[in-house]
Amino acid sequence: MLSKKLNEKSQRINTQNNFFYLTLALVFLLISASLEKVITSGFLQYMLEVFTLITFGICLLSLRFDKNWFRFLSSLVVAWLVAVVTRAVLGIEEIEIIMLFLMFIFFFGTFRSIMRQILFTGSINSNKIIGSMALFLLLGLMWAIGYLILIHFLPGSFHGISKGSWHENFADAAYFSFVTLTTLGYGDILPITPIAKVFAYLEAIVGVFYMAIVVSSLVSSSREQYFIDHSDD
Repeated sequence: MLSKKLNEKSQRINTQNNFFYLTLALVFLLISASLEKVITSGFLQYMLEVFTLITFGICLLSLRFDKNWFRFLSSLVVAWLVAVVTRAVLGIEEIEIIMLFLMFIFFFGTFRSIMRQILFTGSINSNKIIGSMALFLLLGLMWAIGYLILIHFLPGSFHGISKGSWHENFADAAYFSFVTLTTLGYGDILPITPIAKVFAYLEAIVGVFYMAIVVSSLVSSSREQYFIDHSDD
């Protein structure tokens, strides 16, 4: 009965709305990261892992139409779950860095799959526009994970973020990432080491470049669709 209900719900996600669900899942993941900052006791402090797993699941359902990437991303989720269980059972905190690498690869694979489906291909619709938002969120998330990996190996890379578990620093890393990606630069969190500075300005460049690519893609697809629609006139 449960599997039947889950199957029915998964069928609601189709090629006309899949990026809406995926974008919503990414937004909730970011919101859960902020909630993690105010939770200090009990199992609730690990809620970020639960939200991450839910996000993985929705991403897989949304991208199941791309078979090759679906298989690859599914294997990453399985590996991530194994890492989570191993860390919980054996208490090996260093496994967290493996989890971060797996998360980065998963979001990168998701980014590649979405990019193949929406940029410079076919006509524009609301699903593609929302998909472009998902790409932007994924860029910010990948860079946030990159900052967490950098902090793990080089503590003191940032003023305002100290070395700790990825649960503790994810919200701050995501905040700094999106502030940098949008070139806002509030200055409350600052890169200190040379490599951290390189990461930051590269992200700012990618953020500006991404906007140019998305706009040109949408304009190109719109013009192509216009000429197709009026070719018989």
